[in-house]
Amino acid sequence: MARYTGAVCRQCRREGEKLFLKGDKCYSDKCAFIKRNSAPGQHGQARKKTSEYGLQLRAKQKAKRYYGVLESQFAKYYEMAERKTGKTGEILLRILESRLDNVVYRAGFGMSRAEARQLVLHRHFTVNGQVVNIPSCLVKAGDKIEVRTRDCDKIKESIEKNSGRPTPVWMSRGDEGFSCVIDHLPERSEIDFNVEEHLIVELYSK
Repeated sequence: MARYTGAVCRQCRREGEKLFLKGDKCYSDKCAFIKRNSAPGQHGQARKKTSEYGLQLRAKQKAKRYYGVLESQFAKYYEMAERKTGKTGEILLRILESRLDNVVYRAGFGMSRAEARQLVLHRHFTVNGQVVNIPSCLVKAGDKIEVRTRDCDKIKESIEKNSGRPTPVWMSRGDEGFSCVIDHLPERSEIDFNVEEHLIVELYSK
């Protein structure tokens, strides 16, 4: 499946909650989810009975859209989580959170994960001093992510706008906001994403 190129606000409406895919717009009154919070399409306002499979599918689709990954990538991350010791659902979310594009977004260097992904592709960041342009690169505890091009107006604007938003407890920022260090990979309680990950596990376990 190719990357989704349609209106991302439709994805929020389909999942029934804000996924913060549009950056600034999601925090304003212009947010499409505020204006029309019903599902998109001709029959979006109709009441529908959701089956057990439907609930599991919606949980998987929500997580996939929230982190901006493809179906094949998501399945690969699930397989990685399943091979590790612990709760598969929580490990899956930890892997998704440790993607470089997500870390760049969480650190406030980008206004959305899509913007953070583009900035990574354009070689604006280093990981432990090495330039990395792969958004799906997984960081680990102790890694330092630093802005390589500090004169980039887009990054400076994002850092300024995000200065009032709290930094995740599993990372710390330095260099006047131009770098962050992964103190530890996040626990489930430290991930502010409203999803029932056990439904994803049930879906893939069939």
